[in-house]
Parts: sequence; C-alpha cells; structure tokens
Amino acid sequence: NSLTVELSDEGIILDAASRRNLELEYSISGEHKNTLISVIDKTATSMGSRLLRRWLNKPLRDRFTLRNRHQAVGALLDQYRYETLLETLRGIGDIERIASRIALGSARPRDLSTLRSSLHVLPRIHSLIGSIDNPHLQQLHSNIDLHEALRYLLDSAIIDNPPVVIRDGGVIAPGFDAELDELRNLSENADQYLLDLEAREKVRTGINNLKVAYNRIHGYYVEIPQSQLSRIPADYIRRQTLKGVERFILPELKKFEDKVLSARERALAREKAIYDNLLRDLLEHLNPIRNTAQAIAELDVLSNFAERANTLNYNCPALVDGAGIQIEGGRHPVVERTLDNPFVPNDLYMDTRRRMLMVTGPNMGGKSTYMRQVALIVLLAHIGSYVPAHTARLGNIDRIFTRIGAHDDLSTGRSTFMVEMTEAANILNNATAHSLVLMDEIGRGTSTFDGLSLAWAIAEFLARDRKAFTLFATHYFELTSLAEQISTIANVHIDAVEHGDKIVFLHAVKEGPANQSYGLQVAQLAGVPKGVIAQAKKKLVSLEKHSQQAPQPGQTLPLMFGTPAEPKDEIAEKVKAALAAVDPDELTPRQALDELYRLKRLMH
Repeated sequence: NSLTVELSDEGIILDAASRRNLELEYSISGEHKNTLISVIDKTATSMGSRLLRRWLNKPLRDRFTLRNRHQAVGALLDQYRYETLLETLRGIGDIERIASRIALGSARPRDLSTLRSSLHVLPRIHSLIGSIDNPHLQQLHSNIDLHEALRYLLDSAIIDNPPVVIRDGGVIAPGFDAELDELRNLSENADQYLLDLEAREKVRTGINNLKVAYNRIHGYYVEIPQSQLSRIPADYIRRQTLKGVERFILPELKKFEDKVLSARERALAREKAIYDNLLRDLLEHLNPIRNTAQAIAELDVLSNFAERANTLNYNCPALVDGAGIQIEGGRHPVVERTLDNPFVPNDLYMDTRRRMLMVTGPNMGGKSTYMRQVALIVLLAHIGSYVPAHTARLGNIDRIFTRIGAHDDLSTGRSTFMVEMTEAANILNNATAHSLVLMDEIGRGTSTFDGLSLAWAIAEFLARDRKAFTLFATHYFELTSLAEQISTIANVHIDAVEHGDKIVFLHAVKEGPANQSYGLQVAQLAGVPKGVIAQAKKKLVSLEKHSQQAPQPGQTLPLMFGTPAEPKDEIAEKVKAALAAVDPDELTPRQALDELYRLKRLMH
C-alpha cells in the first residue's frame, strides 16, 4: 500500500465555486439530473464511473498524457471497437473495492464470487484490446494481468452461488479440504439415519404416526400422539408435552445427536478457518489486482468517451502550445440534451491580442450558456474527452474561474453582494495570463453606480493587469466602450430581434455590442402583468427624457472618467439667490425669522 502525491501544478485548478457554477456533478438545486456527469458518464463499471469523476474534478495540464487519451479514443472509435468493449466490461465487478475489503479482512463470500467471475472476463478483454494498434491501449493491455493462479484458487475454494456471509457456512466448495468434507458427510448423512430410525421405531412400537424430528431448542426427538402413549417402550424418556402430542428422547438418539451436532460445529469452525486463511492468501495478490482494476477503469472511461463522441457528435480537440482558445461550432453539452429544437452552435476566438470578450445581450438570450459552454469544452478536452464542437484549438490553461449567479450564503451570514465580491476577489488575486475567467453580471448586487464602477474596474484590472482570457457578460452597456481604450478587449453580443411587442432569441453570437437590453420584453415573456409592463414603459421614457443619471444604452457615463456634473435644481438656485441678497449683519432677530420663513416657502 502506498500514497500517491498529486501536485497542484499538474492539473487545471477548479475551485468550489467553479465546480458548483459549472454543474459538473450536481446542479445548482443539488440534483444529479442535467449535470455534465449525467451526460458524459455511460461507463460500464463502478470503477470507471469513479475514475471519470476524479478526472473531471482534476483536469490535466500534461499535454502528453492528454494526447495519448485522445488518440486512444480515436482508436476505439475506429470500427466501433468501443461497443464490444463496453458490453464485455459490464461483466466486471467492482474489484477495486473488493481489493480494499480483502486488505481489511472484511471481504464477504459474494465479494470473492464477484472477483472470480470478473477474472473470467479478463481474457476476453485482453484479446479485444491486444489487436488495437495504439501505444496507450497497449500499455493498458500489459497492465491487465490474467490472474490465472488466483482464478484457479477461487474456482476451487468457493461454491458457485455462496451465501452473503460465512456465519452459517456453506461457502467452501466440496473437495477443497478433506477434513471439512468428512465432517460435512457425517452431518449430511444424519437425514438418512433419522429416516432409518423412524422406520425401525414404527415397527418396534406399532405406532404408524410416530415421527423423528429436530429443532434448535430441543434437538432431536421422537414425537408420539397422546392417544398412543400406552404403546411407548420403557427406554423412551419424556422431553416435552404439547397439545395432542408428547416428545421423547431415547438413548440411541441422544448419542447420535451429540455426534452430529459436534460434527456440525466442527465443520462450521473448520470452514471459517479455511475462509480466513483464504483471505490471508489473497493478500499477496492485492497489488496485481489493483493494477488490473486501474487499467480496467481507464479502459472503461476511454471506451465511454468513444461512445459519447459517436453518439453526441463530439470531435477531437487540438491542444496547441502557446496561449489562446479557438472554438468553431461550440455547443453546451448539457443544454443541448434538454432542448426540443436543435442547439445553435457558436464560435469563439481568443488569443494574446484578444483576451477579453465583453458579452452583452438580453436576459434569457444565452450569455451564461455561451460562457459555460466554453469552460466545459476546455474542461472536457483536459480530461481526455472529445468535445461538443466542430473544432477546438486550445492553448495552455492553468485555472478556470467562474463568477456566475447570485445567492445569499445564510450559513455564514454573507449577503448576495458579499458572496459576489468574495468570489471576484479570489479571481482578481489568483488569475494569471493562462487562466480562463467567466464573469457574469458582476456588480448587480448593489446600486447602479456602485455596481457599474466595480464592474468597470474589475474588467479593466483583468484586461490590463492579469491579462486572463475572460468572458465578461454584463448589462452595463457603458462597459462596451472599454474596447475603445484597451486593445485586447472585444465586444460580442447574443443576437435577438423584436417581433411586434415580443422578443425572439436567436442565440447566435455576433461581433459588436448589443443595441439594447430588451428588459421589458423579457419581463412580459415571464408573465409580468400587462399593466405593470405599460407603467414600466412610461417610467422608462420619463427616465430617459428627464434624468441625466439614468444609464442609456451605448452611452458612456461621465462617472467613468471623473465626477459627474451635478444637475441644476431651480429651487436650489432660487434659495441661493435669496441668500446672496441678504446681509445677516443688517437684520434684526425679527427680520431674520421672517427671512427664514420666506426661504422655507421657496422650498415649496
């Protein structure tokens, strides 16, 4: 037994927030349904399923290992070899956990039976992958030991369908141990002896309905109806009286009972000792068993990747040196499985000269889906899977950060905005030029100007200082002007069109900023009462017309470049003029009071 040390720089780092936001194993609501693992896990064994989850939570950066996996998946796709492999792998039990139970001395008879049946499947698997011309699969082939000696031992030692536990015996196969066989024969021949004794006693007593039987409490006995008690011989000793019958013991039966029960107890003790010795003998096979289990698990995951690639139309990603992410025809692996209509694929292009995409568009338009699909494509490529895209060229990535969604953390007393800022702080402090960052609606948990100011500063810091590859979704259209100031920022938008009073989401990603947010149309689509929508439209017109502080689509707020000019207030101007005309040194107390009342009237 040994510990394997895994270094953090060996894999792409995913923090808890990113795992949650990307819904790898559990949805935001805590369910398994509609998660990435629910889509990509069609493994044939429990070992494969666990290994896939480990890979998913610790994607690799080692390009050599990843390319080996991708090439192995391609080899399994050739001539649909994965189909036969997956079907054969379903005959393999959880030998990884069985090995752990053997190590702890807690393996049960059915564990050994499952191990034995699994070992019988190994030659078939060995043969299937032995003919595939792929270096990585050949390495797995060499790691799968056929365990012929162990298979022979288990075939000889354990019956075909053993009980769950060893407690009551019946586990060790006949012929494995001569002493156990002898004790069992003595015990098993008891039935015939009892039949012979019953026949003799019927003749001797003339009682045709006499019975010889056994129970755990009283042992062996002769049962006679009370109507026949006058016929019992003198050597019958009364043991129990029941309604309508009497039970007796006789010397010959008592002697036999002692002999048989002793044989049964000794047989059970012998069988338990044999089983314990068998578990100890299996310890020397543990390391080969574990090596085989690991190879089987990886073969299962790779075959599963091949099946998913063929079924879901995934393609092999290209892992390239340098920095950048280029995706053509990318799709969200989970969302596309939930839609009745075809998923609208989208492209993404980022390199050292285009590091941040400012993503604008309407609510429900697909901004979050677009950002998440990029992260999931990157993640799948770095566990060795094919990806839901026509093509994907991926440079070096060291971490994936996400700041998506808004929720209170009641357990620690943190507000929605505090959670948002904590996650943002983690990103700003740890992102590098090789990180992928998803920022969705940062700053919306506070007032408009505070939120806009923070969003602006965060976007600028990520672009200028961290230089991380960033997808920055926002409804602050003012942020789109950052692309004019920072050359590595580009604007894209999720397209939508108005059709009458309704909005039609096109879900296509296009260059440039969105021209409006369609907030009222989305509210109407959500079922907000028409009266509320009508009032909101009036208020929007009023705000756009009369308030210089109301954010306008596509308009840069003065706040971003300095203190905004204060709007003029007619009442304030009148009060100022009145005060300027008064010399307080020339006023009597009465005149000062009158002037104060006059100023108060000006306020109304």
